[in-house]
Amino acid sequence: MQRVIEEPARATPVIHETDVLVVGSGPGGLAAALAAARCGVEVALLDRFGCFGGNITAVGVEGFAWYRHEQTVEAGGIGREFEDRAKAMGAAVPESQSLSYELDSEGFKLVADRLVEEAGIHPMLHRHFVEPIRDGNRITGIIVESKAGREAILARIVIDATGDADVALRMGAPTEKTPLEEMQAASVMFHIAGVDKAKFIDGVKAEAPTYADWSSGEWQVETSGKEDAMFSPFLRKPFERAQADGLIPADLNTIGGTWGAVHDSGEMTYMNLVHLAGCDGTDPDSMTRFEIEGRKQAMMALEALRTYTPGCEGARLRNFGMTIGIRDTRKIDAIYNMTENDVRHQGRFEDSIGIYPEFIDGYGVLILPTTGRYMQIPYRSMLPKGVEGLLVAGRAIGGDKIAHAATRNMACCAVAGQGAGVAAALSIKSNRKLDEIDLTPVQAELARQGVRLS
Repeated sequence: MQRVIEEPARATPVIHETDVLVVGSGPGGLAAALAAARCGVEVALLDRFGCFGGNITAVGVEGFAWYRHEQTVEAGGIGREFEDRAKAMGAAVPESQSLSYELDSEGFKLVADRLVEEAGIHPMLHRHFVEPIRDGNRITGIIVESKAGREAILARIVIDATGDADVALRMGAPTEKTPLEEMQAASVMFHIAGVDKAKFIDGVKAEAPTYADWSSGEWQVETSGKEDAMFSPFLRKPFERAQADGLIPADLNTIGGTWGAVHDSGEMTYMNLVHLAGCDGTDPDSMTRFEIEGRKQAMMALEALRTYTPGCEGARLRNFGMTIGIRDTRKIDAIYNMTENDVRHQGRFEDSIGIYPEFIDGYGVLILPTTGRYMQIPYRSMLPKGVEGLLVAGRAIGGDKIAHAATRNMACCAVAGQGAGVAAALSIKSNRKLDEIDLTPVQAELARQGVRLS
């Protein structure tokens, strides 16, 4: 039986009051905050780290729209604005496997700062969400903790963009957590320097890696067939050779994956090479263990690159992301939970708050949007059951496993976030509950903000 400590009651100071409070500033949370603020309501944006951007900045996932090809149909909106603003501020370079631009994880911190300041959002960094404040089944704010101690923030509407449905869970909303043995692997992202770009690219051209190469060894990836011959910045052979020569343990099957961009300066960024199954992003002990193990394996990967990959002989570590990248934990049981059929067969919904290309990446499935197919994202998938005043944006929206393999992607999180932000703002302006608002003006405002809905 676990020991417990009884804490005395305390008076917690209210440090801020706002119309909309967004908890978590990843692509979904940042888009939600910007969308709501642009509707003219007061918005506060909270994050546990010292920067906005979530997976982009804190983890180092720079491939925001690596699915984009000539026939890809997208929502536009704030997600595309992230890319455009990054390009304008010198914080993006052409992406290696698509028609998109790769976001610089450090430079995007400045992009996000600028967007938040321009929108008049109240920034609240370095604070951890602890508990919701409630009035019956309605959320009225949250408790946070920081170096300043325990504090309260009050809000008329809260948007849970934690990625793990933390706020929804603690409000008592029904959630589902993927069984540990089925969770998508976590990644420790890193960047390296000292690469001879010309020599490396020549080696890549000689190897001509494709998406078919993703299915090798113990990895087996289902595609639609059209992806198999397409170029992919995939690295597997250096690590197989390292295993054969004893540089990497023979039973280690977690190293292999993609690189992002190679810069003229010799930097190679967005090294997505370490995939750790069994990491539970809601368990700090699990994350501690895998953060340490992931960094260890990243150094094995780097040594293999130095030894077996042309152009990487002088490579050195530049930096790790601030935290391990988590793909999969909890999802809400929403008013409508998206399905595999929706994401595979162009789901259409009257309550669409934006579209997303037919891009599935996860649970052993990879389908790229090269034929113009797309689905709609329903507003109802962000409404948790049994809780008032709360929307959930980002990868924790309602859906089954294959739906999650689509909607977890950062650009889709931005689509959902923008819809959540507009809905929250117009709920306040119309003085109607989130599950009772008229979606016609919501959709009109999203269109005004540049979102394609159908």
